[in-house]
Amino acid sequence: MEVAVEAGAYEEMLRVVEGCASRIRWRIRPHSKRRLLNDITFLCTGLRPVILMDYGGTMPQLQENLCSLLHHARQEASMLNPLRVVVMKDMLYLIHVQLLAEHASPHARSQHQLAFVDLEKSCCELLVNTEENETMVELLSIQDCFSAAFPLEAGVEPGTTNQKSRLTERATDVECAGISIPDTTSLVVDLSAFLEGTRIALPSLNGWLLGYPVTYLFRNESGEAATQNLSKHSLHIYRIYVVRNRQSDAKQSEEELLSFSVPCGISVKRDEEPWAKSFLVRMNRKLERCSHIWAAVRLEIEVFQSQSGVIVL
Repeated sequence: MEVAVEAGAYEEMLRVVEGCASRIRWRIRPHSKRRLLNDITFLCTGLRPVILMDYGGTMPQLQENLCSLLHHARQEASMLNPLRVVVMKDMLYLIHVQLLAEHASPHARSQHQLAFVDLEKSCCELLVNTEENETMVELLSIQDCFSAAFPLEAGVEPGTTNQKSRLTERATDVECAGISIPDTTSLVVDLSAFLEGTRIALPSLNGWLLGYPVTYLFRNESGEAATQNLSKHSLHIYRIYVVRNRQSDAKQSEEELLSFSVPCGISVKRDEEPWAKSFLVRMNRKLERCSHIWAAVRLEIEVFQSQSGVIVL
């Protein structure tokens, strides 16, 4: 009975979000609304720590609508309380503070078997000497800033049900390598300062932040060269779907959780690549935490013939 109540609470939360979207008159298209509801569910059920809001409108109206939606919906659905809106330059993200704290923690970063591709040099091999790559060094520095801004509660292991984020309680700022980190208890957190003085391109940061097992590394000034390098190679598009667990006899449905690309030359074994196997193990562990909501995970791989001027991240 407890499982049914928990599952029902998520359904009620989605009804609250949908109702608030109507009340604030957010003119969001049906497809985008469904994606928003799915993304909020992914965050609240622990499947993803960060969502990139690349739909639902353009800035600054998108930020205003999203903040208004959360402000009203949190008054009726407490499980939305850990969600925040993050701004970095002209990009907007929806995050779950506890999950981001876990994702950014040094423990998690050392345990996850992530792979990196230096688009400035070669798309045909994974980066081996990461400590000698300048872009990678900058990424590690930004990761440390995220870890400082969203620290795990001392003494709590990542992934446990009691895990909480030790959020800043005072109005004072936290300092990370000379960067002023705003109060993370606010609904909107502007982390644009994390990128000040760095040369790493935002898509490279997104690769790690959004939870992709393979991240493309390149600097801002090398964007054109990175695009040209990637356009010369065919890509494997990995699409991850999650199957919703229905308590009734209703037909099970599945939703796309995320997708990412990898050059075919370094993903010959497809789902048998070490980083792919490690990623799927992590995803299945996340599903175990919310098995009353999600029943299974499914991987679909397709080949994409890259075109000049296109980067699939």
